[in-house]
Amino acid sequence: MECAPFARAISGVALKGAAGDWWGEAAGRYIRAARPVVGAVLAFRRTSRLPDGHVAVVSRLVSDREIRVTQANWVHHRVTEDMPVVDVSPANDWTVVRVWWPPIGQLGSRHYPTWGFIQPEHPSSHDEQYVATLSVVGVTAPD
Repeated sequence: MECAPFARAISGVALKGAAGDWWGEAAGRYIRAARPVVGAVLAFRRTSRLPDGHVAVVSRLVSDREIRVTQANWVHHRVTEDMPVVDVSPANDWTVVRVWWPPIGQLGSRHYPTWGFIQPEHPSSHDEQYVATLSVVGVTAPD
């Protein structure tokens, strides 16, 4: 699964197209913010490593400079839940982040520019995201 359809399915942000276009498409439709809230979509800018951009859904707030995200295809063909993302921007405004890289079990060394956070009308809780993720990947939630 690609990141954009996955983020749309679990966040309620009804945008389509490449992830790199979501920030612009959200203008006038959704609140665009510089601070994370659970259920918001973190929109990554296009770069040479992310030519289509990237989107991830905020699943937890850890501190002013750290969140957890649930996302698809950060690791090729995988959905990853509650992965750390750290704000490394000089102004503490979430415009540059580092992201956990599961293959090495730590934050990756690359810095990724972001636009900010797109807030759905009704942000999903962590538990709602979990159930939606199971549904999207075709797994039944345990009782």
